[in-house]
Amino acid sequence: MMKRTIQVLAISFSLSLFCSTSVHSQTRYSDVITVQQASSTPKVALGGTVFPFKEVTLAAQLPGRVKFLAGIEGDAFDKGELLVALDDEELLAKRSAAMAQYQSAQTQLRSAGVQYSRELWSPKSKSAPGGMGMPNLFDQMFTGKMEEMFNKRDRDAERAADLFESGSQIERAKSALNQIIAEIKAVDAKLRDARSLAPFKGVIIKKFVEEGDTVQPGQPLLKFADLTYLQVVVDVPARLSVGLKRGMMLKAELDINNRVVPVRVAQIYPTADAQKHTLKVKFDLPVNTSSPGMYVKVRVPNLSAGKRKPSPIIPRAAIRYNGSLPGVYVMKDNKPELRLVRVGEDQGNGWISILSGLLVGERILSNPSSGVTSGWSAKPGTK
Repeated sequence: MMKRTIQVLAISFSLSLFCSTSVHSQTRYSDVITVQQASSTPKVALGGTVFPFKEVTLAAQLPGRVKFLAGIEGDAFDKGELLVALDDEELLAKRSAAMAQYQSAQTQLRSAGVQYSRELWSPKSKSAPGGMGMPNLFDQMFTGKMEEMFNKRDRDAERAADLFESGSQIERAKSALNQIIAEIKAVDAKLRDARSLAPFKGVIIKKFVEEGDTVQPGQPLLKFADLTYLQVVVDVPARLSVGLKRGMMLKAELDINNRVVPVRVAQIYPTADAQKHTLKVKFDLPVNTSSPGMYVKVRVPNLSAGKRKPSPIIPRAAIRYNGSLPGVYVMKDNKPELRLVRVGEDQGNGWISILSGLLVGERILSNPSSGVTSGWSAKPGTK
């Protein structure tokens, strides 16, 4: 029994020695770095929402029933493709009636033109009431001459009046024809309004109606957008807007995997919101990095911070969490000492700022292993 107890103690001591050696080995080869100082201007992270660069809401222009709907959310279409169509049978019937009136008006115009030509070359004022033969000859030689002699008749005035009347008939026929043409154009415009075409290459992002629905003028039909290029819209406080210029490149943190991407200042609105005292600013996102409606944090330079000392920065891998509290192993006399810190903003490329708990120049473990604890002796390599 005594011998067995000694064996158990020996095994326990060996395991303890092995674990101690393992921890020492892990600590010995942990990388040690010096806490750096951020060289850039202090930045403030402002949240914004992703919107498509081009987005339109197609609405009904006339009352009717939805006859055709091209697809559902996510379906892509080229420019000019049909997206929504309303029932246009009544409009087509009106157009057919207007075309019939157009043909009749053209006939009346041609008839008026013939009558004018006839009056121009064979005026009625020179024709005798008796027609041809002796009565006509007698009228031209005796009756007409006597009427003109005693100022009873002015054939030139009669001819001018007849020409004017024939010309008026032509003008009335032209007016009627133009009116019919205007009616046809109005019907054609309504026929175009009954069909909603894709204004550019894009995707349906929201439907407001289904086939068979009855709509009224102004009622939304669907929302269509080009998702190739996206923008982040941010309400920037007035004190921070002075540090922004169109075309400036900044960094933004996506809501997915905290990925940091570059963004460009695309537009700065000229007026501020009267209630929130903020300026609306649009930032261009890289292609295929986010989706409309997503949340993005843009790092805006804070020039109003003055000459405040920049925060220290460390690798994100150096942070270890004790529950929800972040900490860093600081080297003291070649021994790691766990110190709680307050984490700031992501600086990109795996670095993060520290608001409190560390000083520039202190040495820390850049990527401590899980077996490292406070107080272990170590001979780390310095970077």
